[in-house]
Amino acid sequence: MSRIRGRDTSPERALRSELHRLGFRFRLSSRLPGHPDIVLPRYRTAIFVNGCFWHRHAGCRRAYTPKSNVAFWQKKFDANVARDRLVRVELRRAGWSVMTAWECELRRHPDRVARRVSSKLLG
Repeated sequence: MSRIRGRDTSPERALRSELHRLGFRFRLSSRLPGHPDIVLPRYRTAIFVNGCFWHRHAGCRRAYTPKSNVAFWQKKFDANVARDRLVRVELRRAGWSVMTAWECELRRHPDRVARRVSSKLLG
C-alpha cells in the first residue's frame, strides 16, 4: 500500500490535461476540506478524482472486495465512503460545487469527462 500515490495519478493528470486544453485554469494544492484534486476557484468548483477500488464506484468491476481479511477491508471502504460524503456536504455548505470523476471513466475517455465538467460549469 505504500506505493499507492495520493496525487498526480494518471487519471488525474489526464483530466487536468483535458481541462487545460479546454481553456480552464485551476489549482492543485488546496486547503479546502477533503483536499480536492482539482479546484476551479473562478467557478467555485472542487473536483475529486476517485479511484474505483478505494472509493467504491458502484457497478464498477474495479470496486471489488479482496477475499482475505474481508472485515478489515469492508471497514476501511465504509470509512472512505462516509468521509467522502461528509466532505461533499461540508464543501456544499461553504458554497462550493462538488464534482467527482472516476478512475475507470478517465482511463477510457478523459475528453468526455472534461466536456461533462465544462458543460456543467458553463452550461
